[in-house]
Amino acid sequence: MPEHIIWVTVWMNRLLGKPAAALLAALHIQPSNTRYPIPTYVCMEILVFVSCIVFFLWLRPRISVEKPGIAQQCMEGLLENSMDVGARDLLTESLGHQGDRYLPMVGSIGMFILVCNLSSLIPSLDAPTAAISVPLGCAIVVFVYYNWSGVRRHGPLGYGKHFLGPVWWLSWLMLPIELLSNAARLLSLTVRLWVNMLVSDLLYILFLGMFIGVFQFLGHKSPVVGYLSGMGPLFTIIFIVLHIFVAILQAFVFTILPIIYLSGAVGEEH
Repeated sequence: MPEHIIWVTVWMNRLLGKPAAALLAALHIQPSNTRYPIPTYVCMEILVFVSCIVFFLWLRPRISVEKPGIAQQCMEGLLENSMDVGARDLLTESLGHQGDRYLPMVGSIGMFILVCNLSSLIPSLDAPTAAISVPLGCAIVVFVYYNWSGVRRHGPLGYGKHFLGPVWWLSWLMLPIELLSNAARLLSLTVRLWVNMLVSDLLYILFLGMFIGVFQFLGHKSPVVGYLSGMGPLFTIIFIVLHIFVAILQAFVFTILPIIYLSGAVGEEH
């Protein structure tokens, strides 16, 4: 399947393409597209990352306890809200007061994935999470982080006992099962995010384009239908709302699952 080249890809390769090509050559890696050695999903990741940094640098001096702005309230809602589904709410429920120490990592990766998922709503941009490499990279970060947190909390031996199960004489059976189950989380995190965003992007683009095309075609055939086709954009909102729902849901799932894994890794039952 040929890579989808967008303006961000062209612009970023003009800016950083030569250094990237030199680095890949030094590592003996052949890019799939020699003209654009930095693929679209990497360009979009960089764009999302830089955009988030700029946004929070803009927001930081505007944070106020007495008069919080709309942007501040939205960000605070992602951390804590009345439905108790914010990142801090979920961490506190699972880990108690010690959950705050894990908030920077969990909150950052959840925010990154949310912005990545929603980026395709902007015309001419793609969602980097629709490329398997991005969900895989995020899953690896989460996998390493919660396992390292477990080792740091309980020590290598204490954390290793978690994989032996509660009954010592069944440890020979539980060890490979627990190790396989733990490793399978990489696949679960990756495939769930990748497939859902890929399908959501395809359906969003396909049905939105087809819907608008049909109304335009019928509008040329009949004045009455042409008048009714003016309501077409109202129906396209359905597909936009559906895409936003999937994007937010997948970001939420990728936030709550690491919290569950962290709870199991650092919990006192170890």
